[in-house]
Amino acid sequence: MSVAENGRSLALAEELLAVGDASLAERDLKQVRNLVLDHLGCCYAGSLLAWGRRMHEWAAPHADSGNAPLLASQTRLAPGLAAFVNATAAHGLELDDTHDESVSHPGAAVIASSLALAAHHGLSGERLAAAIHAGYEAVGRVGAATNAAETIELGFHPTSLFVGFGAAAAAAVLLNLSPRELARGWGLVLSMAGGSMQFSQEPEGTTVKRLHGGYAALHGVMAAEHAGLGIAGPEQALEGRYGLISNFGADSDPERLNRPHPDGPEIHRISYKPYPCCRLFHSTLDALAEVTDDFSLDPQEIESIVVGGPDIMVTQHMLRRPTSEMAAQYSLPFTLGAALYYGPASVAGFMGDALEDRRTLAIADRVDAVADPDMQAAFPAHFGSWLELKDRNGETRRSDVLDSLGTPANPMRRDDLVAKFDSLTAGDNGIDGADIAAKLEELHQMRLIDALLAPFCK
Repeated sequence: MSVAENGRSLALAEELLAVGDASLAERDLKQVRNLVLDHLGCCYAGSLLAWGRRMHEWAAPHADSGNAPLLASQTRLAPGLAAFVNATAAHGLELDDTHDESVSHPGAAVIASSLALAAHHGLSGERLAAAIHAGYEAVGRVGAATNAAETIELGFHPTSLFVGFGAAAAAAVLLNLSPRELARGWGLVLSMAGGSMQFSQEPEGTTVKRLHGGYAALHGVMAAEHAGLGIAGPEQALEGRYGLISNFGADSDPERLNRPHPDGPEIHRISYKPYPCCRLFHSTLDALAEVTDDFSLDPQEIESIVVGGPDIMVTQHMLRRPTSEMAAQYSLPFTLGAALYYGPASVAGFMGDALEDRRTLAIADRVDAVADPDMQAAFPAHFGSWLELKDRNGETRRSDVLDSLGTPANPMRRDDLVAKFDSLTAGDNGIDGADIAAKLEELHQMRLIDALLAPFCK
């Protein structure tokens, strides 16, 4: 049947589940392995942070409610709860992957949901890979069709808003749902989707941003499970009169729901994050590295810094005195100061007493941002920016970066991802990035996902 006869949501569900039933190309499997490796490192490290431990405390009364593991613990939970806690941890360091066109972090929820369901139901790595592929495709299509850049301007956070639809698609593959059940599951996600950007405007009370990955995971798993039981939502959740695109979109493109990207599946349009801060700043940090000769310039020699980028860089990211870790990671002025004194890849520059580091704050006071029409026109397909640095001698240096390190146009190598993984796990409990990467080479042949997760659950 045609899209017109079926409706766009149902047609997309049919397409995604058909791909899930077929074998993925080796190129796709390679990317899924990399995505899972990156996710596991982020999730494990996030589980050990203060807010990650609090989530584990919250989950403790629900222990043994299922067979889905919490990373960095021996606790087993029902799949939705495990996905919620693990996705919150994965999104908790600002290092989880990004899909640029949807301006969202799909991996935190899509992979956490997939791992939780696969472990709980004793499923294979082949099924897991297919689920992850479907989940990322759903996020990319939904975010692009809605027009994520405009969604942010309306005040909604794309990770919380869009990624639940991807988690539901992944869950549908693992639970053997029909296309109609998935479409109706999206109808349930629609009534749960949200996520305010207000956290970007306040110096405290920002932990909710970490939870946005968790909410998307929980909603996706719960919606798929309910749909499988016949608890159905509306079938035109994406394109309907009061559907996602109408409610949250502007200048949207509903046809994009059923139009694959010409560059191939959305899993190949993912940016990995080498720096623990808002993805929008990564091009700016690459530019800062260039004008400071790889951070060798004495920061005290800096007179001023001006950054040009997309509009939201000015409207949502210029808080100069953040008093929480999340707010600091979302602050362009603070991030540039932390990078100069702690290094761009350091988490320490955003934690604890570093929030009051006078050296970082002095740099923050010298940073301004302007909206650049060209960078805005390129956004969100490209998270580009330029940076001009003026030193005490009056010399001005400038660098323009359209595609930062970690993007498909400027990719991180597998060895880079292994090094990032090792930096996050620090060999805790004998976890080794090369060993996990080797296990993932056999992902599509794994009979039980539990074997992959065992080292993280001691």
